[in-house]
Amino acid sequence: MAVLYTLIGDLVGSRALPDRGAAQGALAEALVGANAVMCPVQPLEATVGDEFQGGFSHLADAARASLLVRLTLLPVVDTRCGLGHGETSVYDETRTPLLQDGPGWWAARDAIDALASGRSHRRTWFVERQGSQDRAGAVNAFLTCRDQLVERLNDRGLRMLRLALLGLSQKQIAEAEDVWPSAVSQQFSRGVGAIVDGHALLGGGTGGH
Repeated sequence: MAVLYTLIGDLVGSRALPDRGAAQGALAEALVGANAVMCPVQPLEATVGDEFQGGFSHLADAARASLLVRLTLLPVVDTRCGLGHGETSVYDETRTPLLQDGPGWWAARDAIDALASGRSHRRTWFVERQGSQDRAGAVNAFLTCRDQLVERLNDRGLRMLRLALLGLSQKQIAEAEDVWPSAVSQQFSRGVGAIVDGHALLGGGTGGH
C-alpha cells in the first residue's frame, strides 16, 4: 500500500445532459490535459459511468487537478471531486482503469458521497484517514470558499483562472485572451487572484499574483 491523496470525481447532472457522449469525450480530453500538467502518481482516468479517479503525492496537487478538470469543462459541464488521504492499494497494475482499494480510496469515496447529498455550491470535499482532522477542517474551509468564488466568475474569468493555474502571468493571460491588461486585473480582483494565492499557500508557497 502507498499513502496517497486519492481523487474521485464525476460529472454533475450527467443524466440530464443532451449529449452524454460529447460530455464523456470532453472529460477524457480534460483528464489528459490535467495529467500532462500535474503528473499524478496514478493518472486521472475515466472509470465507471461518469466517474474518474487518480492518485497524487501531495494534497495541493490533488486540489489543483480537481479545479483544472472543472475549469476545462465549464461552463458546459460541471464536475465535483472527493479527495481522500490514506493508504491506497492497487490490485492489478496492468488493468485499465486501475482497481483501487484501501482507506485512502474509501476516504475519497466518502468525500464525493458527502457532496452528492450536501449543499449545491460545494464541488470539492476532503476526508482525512491518515493525519489530523483539524487539517481536514481547514482544507474544506478553503475548498468551500474556492468553489463559491468559481461560481461567481463569468466565462472569461473561468478561462483566466485556468490559465493562471497553469502558471501564466497576467500579461500572458491578456495576450492569450486578446484583452487589455486592465481586464485581467479586474478578474483577478473579483476572485481569480484569491484562488491562485490560496492554491499557492496550500502548496507551501507565499502567494502573490
